[in-house]
Amino acid sequence: MTSTLHDRTVLPPADRESLTKLLAAMRIEPSQGAMLVGPDDTRLELPAEAYRVLREVLEAMSQGLAITVIPQHTMLTTQEAADILGISRPTLVKLLENDSIPYERRGRHRRLRLVDVLDYQRTARADRRGKLDALVKDAEKHSLYSATATPKSTR
Repeated sequence: MTSTLHDRTVLPPADRESLTKLLAAMRIEPSQGAMLVGPDDTRLELPAEAYRVLREVLEAMSQGLAITVIPQHTMLTTQEAADILGISRPTLVKLLENDSIPYERRGRHRRLRLVDVLDYQRTARADRRGKLDALVKDAEKHSLYSATATPKSTR
């Protein structure tokens, strides 16, 4: 049985003070590497990448955010992909039908690779950013930023 995004999501603890203290201690990049100490006092060197990920997890959880950790090769349902993108499932299905995001069919169900969903999200954000930049340049070109609105009197 495969786990869902919900199964892999960890909510922050109610008392986040211990996370804040731990995060403060981890703000400095270790010069010689970090160590992970197990409950039996076993000491293991922690790779720099793992240290950075742990710090990011602590940062988010200390702000009250939940964390979901999943490998990029994970296959998602259409609902899970829609949730990641912040869109409705019918909107996602339209994107799939327009070949905007690759997917596989398993029987009657569509499955998407997380990496493909994240690639689409990155591309869509860059596209929106480019269009917004073009609108700003156009507004500057036509001096629309120099126009000010005069507030109406409420008397």
